Amino acid sequence: MRSSKFSGRQYLFRGLQGTEPVTLKYYNWDSEVSAAATKKLIENYQAKNPNVKVESVTLVPGNSLETLKKLDVTMSSGEQVDVVLFPSVEETIARSAQGVLAPLDDFYKKDNINPDDEYYINPRYKGKTYAAMSNSSNWLVLFNEDALKAANLPAPTFGWTWDDFRDYAKKLTKGDGVGKQYGTYFHTWGEYTNMIAYTDKKNPYLTAELKPQFDDPSFKQFFEMRKAMEKDDKSAKPLSDVIGGKLSYVSEYLSGKAAMMITGSFMLANIGDTKKYPHEFKTIAAPLPRPSKDSDPGLTNIGGQYAAIAQSSKHKDEAYKFIRYMTTEQEARVETSGWKKADATALVEKLYGANKNLIDLPSVTTTLYDKKVKTSVSSDIAVSYGSQLKKVMEDGMSKFLLDGAPIEEVQKWMMTEGDKIIKQNTK
Repeated sequence: MRSSKFSGRQYLFRGLQGTEPVTLKYYNWDSEVSAAATKKLIENYQAKNPNVKVESVTLVPGNSLETLKKLDVTMSSGEQVDVVLFPSVEETIARSAQGVLAPLDDFYKKDNINPDDEYYINPRYKGKTYAAMSNSSNWLVLFNEDALKAANLPAPTFGWTWDDFRDYAKKLTKGDGVGKQYGTYFHTWGEYTNMIAYTDKKNPYLTAELKPQFDDPSFKQFFEMRKAMEKDDKSAKPLSDVIGGKLSYVSEYLSGKAAMMITGSFMLANIGDTKKYPHEFKTIAAPLPRPSKDSDPGLTNIGGQYAAIAQSSKHKDEAYKFIRYMTTEQEARVETSGWKKADATALVEKLYGANKNLIDLPSVTTTLYDKKVKTSVSSDIAVSYGSQLKKVMEDGMSKFLLDGAPIEEVQKWMMTEGDKIIKQNTK
């Protein structure tokens, strides 16, 4: 693959010809851990490309949303911005629509690259590709192995269903009061309102015609499952407690208060932090359940982070080459890769191998990288107002669980709100 050979020799040759050194400014929201990884990434890149200096600019450490607010101001102020990192397809598309990002298509064409062969998701707006997937966050189910053994349950494999999930939650629930172990835990995010929409639909909120799809039967199925698990089975912590207590999904699982949890692979890094989250049980990974036994196994929700070039950058060639490096390299990585050609087993061993007593590595590798794993999501349907539609899902679940509104009424309300948001954003 030609793209994997953009080497330091080219930059060194240019340097010998008298080319001025180039400085790239890379904007992100690095935490302490990811900042160390970024430092290593940049050092490795600069060693191979001595004519390029990369400056990491962390706007709000550990907070992507606040970073984006500051980034928008920075990009409109005329300050140098070359490479930017985004936390979702929607946020990437929003800036693409604003015209502040440069498309990558000509760069890919020049390197004879098909991005769909390279990355799980490629954010596109009006037919053009605007970012490369840096990190992927495949969704999966994590299990407390001790809880599984106590309930005499095997770890699920591809093909288990949401009915099975509910049954597992009931069997994993034990105790009462403060010390109760719930079978599972649902956080407040939109993904937890209808995971089927995130696995089986091209877009969780919209049809291919860009109409709201909150009337899809899967919303009724998932909303009613959530209610039954909370009210009847008492196997899931009530949403009122989650909101009222401002609970941490990480703490709920790693403290043993929830025996299993739907989450993204971003959660795995927390398992090894026993200083912050002391625990001794081993975690086993399993694929997301399917709507029915007849459903295609392996479908999952794949989120991620995306690297893009600022339209205002005066060094787009260099920015592109840095993006290709940061999205395909494996040495400095502290999160799972969005690059399809990464060595899955080696990457999982590198990321989590030091925690073999806490993480079952074979189940993680299989769950994340088995050939069955895929996503239905199409970035062609991603819209700049996706976060607004996601909030409709979250508010709809609150109306259903907290206010006791009938599901038909809730779905009708969600459809109306979805229509309003679409009209406001497509005038």
